[in-house]
Amino acid sequence: MSFLSLVLVNLGRNKRRTLLTFLSITVALFLYCALGGVLDTLDESIKVGSETRLVTRNAISLIFPMPIAYRERIARVPGVRSVTVSNWFGGQDPADPRNFFAQFAVDAETYFPMYRSDIEIVEASPPQVAVAIPEGMDSRLAAFMSEQTACVIGAQLMKRMGWTLGQTITLNGTIYPGDWPFTIRAVYRAKVKSFPEDAMYFHWKYLDQKGMAGRSLVGAFMLSPSDPGRASEIQSRVDAMFENSAAATRTETERAFQAGFVSMYGNLPFVLRVIGLAVVFAILLVAANTMVMAIRERTGEIGVLKTLGFEDGMIFRLVLAEAAVISLGGGVTGALLAKLALEGGGFSITNFLPPMSVYWSTVLAGIAIALLLGAVSGLVPAWQASRLRIVDALRRVD
Repeated sequence: MSFLSLVLVNLGRNKRRTLLTFLSITVALFLYCALGGVLDTLDESIKVGSETRLVTRNAISLIFPMPIAYRERIARVPGVRSVTVSNWFGGQDPADPRNFFAQFAVDAETYFPMYRSDIEIVEASPPQVAVAIPEGMDSRLAAFMSEQTACVIGAQLMKRMGWTLGQTITLNGTIYPGDWPFTIRAVYRAKVKSFPEDAMYFHWKYLDQKGMAGRSLVGAFMLSPSDPGRASEIQSRVDAMFENSAAATRTETERAFQAGFVSMYGNLPFVLRVIGLAVVFAILLVAANTMVMAIRERTGEIGVLKTLGFEDGMIFRLVLAEAAVISLGGGVTGALLAKLALEGGGFSITNFLPPMSVYWSTVLAGIAIALLLGAVSGLVPAWQASRLRIVDALRRVD
C-alpha cells in the first residue's frame, strides 16, 4: 500500500467526522476569501478613477456645490483640453425607496466624449428628429441628446430593475424635491470592470432648470489635461484661481478623488481583517481537536505499525499528511468557491462599488492559510504519535 493510499484510508475510518471537518474548513476559507474580496473590491473601486483625468470639487466637502461659472475659468487654464460637469442627484424609487442606485446629472456634450474609453453604448432609441452630435460622442446617443428628460442607464441596473428601452420612469427627489420623470433612451456597458454598470446619467440642464431654479450649481468638474505630465501644474493653477473665493476648490486626480470617497468607509478594512483572522483561528482549533481525537482512537494501531517496522519519522509524516490533506482540500474548495461564486456571479456589495472582485492573490493567500492550518493542527498529534512507545501503545489494543 502506498503512502497516499494509507493516508486516505485513515481519513475514511470516520467519514462523518472527516466530512464535517472538511466542510468546516471549506466554509471558513470561503468566508475568509469573501471578506478579502470586500477589500479587493474597495481596491478595485479606486481604479475607476483615471490618473490622467482631474476632478475639481469644493475644498470644504463634496456636498457643497460650486457655481457653473467656474467651468469657463477652468477651461482657460493652460493645459486643460476639456471640462465637463457632474452632479449627484440622490433620487428614490417611489415603488421601493430602499432600492437605491446612483444617479448623476452630467453635461452630456462633454461628459460622454471624455469617458468614451470607459463605457460604450450597446442599445439606444432611434432619434425622432435630426440632432448634431458633438465630436467624440457615440452617434447612437442622438435620441438622448434631443430630449431633455432622457437618461442613459447601465446594463446591470436595467436588468435588475426590469426596465425597457423607451420606458418612462419616475424618481422621487430628495435633495431636489418633487417627481422627476425620465425616459430611457440608451443603455451602456463598462469597457473596464471597475466602472459600475448600475448608474443612471441624465442632462444637467434638466436638473438646473427644474431643481435649482436657474441657480446653476455643480457638484464636481472633471478635467481632461492635454498633457498628463502637466496634471500637477494644472491642479495648483486651478486651486490658486479660486483660493479667495466664496467656494474654494480642491483639485486632484480622479483616482485620488475616488480613494478619498472609499476612505469614508472608515476602519472597515481593519475590521474585516480581524474577523477573517478570528474565523481562521476558530477553525484551527476545530481541525486540531479533530486530529487529536483521531490519533487517540488509533493509539493501538500506531503501536502495531511500529511493531511492523514503521519508523517514528514515517508515523510523523503520516499523521501530518492526514491533517494537510483534509485542510488543504477544504481550503482549496472554499477559496475557489469564493472566487467563482462571488466574482463570477457578478455579486455587488453596494451600488457605489463595482461588481465584487476576489483577486487570485486572495485565493492563494486562503490556500496558503489552509496549508498552514493543516501543518499546525497536525504538528502536535504527529509528534505525540511518533514519540509513542510500542509497549504503551499496545496496552490499548483490545
